[in-house]
Amino acid sequence: MIGILGGMGTQAGLDFCNKLAMLNRGKIDQEYPLFILYNKSNIPGRPESISTHAKTSSDISGKPKNLLKYNKVLKSLIAGCLSLQKSNCKFIVIPCNTAHYWYDDLQKKIKIPIINMPKEVYLDTKNKCKKNSKIGLLATEGTLKTGIYNKFFDKNFKIIIPNQSSQLKHVNMAIRFVKMGKIKDAEKAIKPAIKYLIKMKCKKIILGCTELPIAIFAFKSFKKIKLSKIFLDPNLILANVSMKKYRSI
Repeated sequence: MIGILGGMGTQAGLDFCNKLAMLNRGKIDQEYPLFILYNKSNIPGRPESISTHAKTSSDISGKPKNLLKYNKVLKSLIAGCLSLQKSNCKFIVIPCNTAHYWYDDLQKKIKIPIINMPKEVYLDTKNKCKKNSKIGLLATEGTLKTGIYNKFFDKNFKIIIPNQSSQLKHVNMAIRFVKMGKIKDAEKAIKPAIKYLIKMKCKKIILGCTELPIAIFAFKSFKKIKLSKIFLDPNLILANVSMKKYRSI
C-alpha cells in the first residue's frame, strides 16, 4: 500500500491521487493501487519556516539558524509519516517539493522508504536532456533558497530561475491562486514566468511546486500532460515511480 502524506497543499495531494488513478485508467477497480492519503493540512507552512534561515540556493549543508521553526515542521512531518507507517504502508510519498528540505532528517525517523521527489525528477531529466542543458525551475522561494533541486541538478545541468520580480508577481501569485481555488487566475499569472524561462533557452521547465501543474494543466487532457515536451511535472513523475515500486512489492 502506498502512503501519501498530503495537505501541502490539499489540492496538490488530490492532484497526485488523481494521477495515480489516471495511470491505471480503463482497468477494473481491483487493479487500481491501494493507497492511503493523509491530508495533514495542519503542518506548519514550509516556505515560511525556512525563509528566515535558508542560505544560498546551492548551500544546503548547514544547519538551519531557526531550529525552533525547523523542528516544528519536522515534528509534524514525522507524526504524519508514522501514522502511515502504522497503517502498514510499504513506502511513503510526499507531494510537496518544499517539504523535501526536511527529507534527510525525516527519513532517519521513519523505517519505511520515503521516495525523494527532487531526486526522481533529476533521474527523469537525465533520460531526456543532454548534459549541461539549461533547466528552468518554477518553485516557492523556500525551495529555491534551500537548493533541494540544485543538490541533484548542479552536477549535470544549469538551473535557471525567474528574476526576483517575476518570482513575486507571477510564481508566488500563481501558487497562492491555486491554494485559493482560483485556477484560471493562476494559469494567467504564471505565463510570464514561463515565457521568461523559454526565452532563456531552457530545454525543460520543472514545475517545482505541486500547485503549478494544477495552474498549467487543469483544463487540459491527461494525454497532453503526459506528452508535454517542455514541462516536467514532479507529481506525475512521482506517481509513475510510485506505481513501479508498488508493482514490484
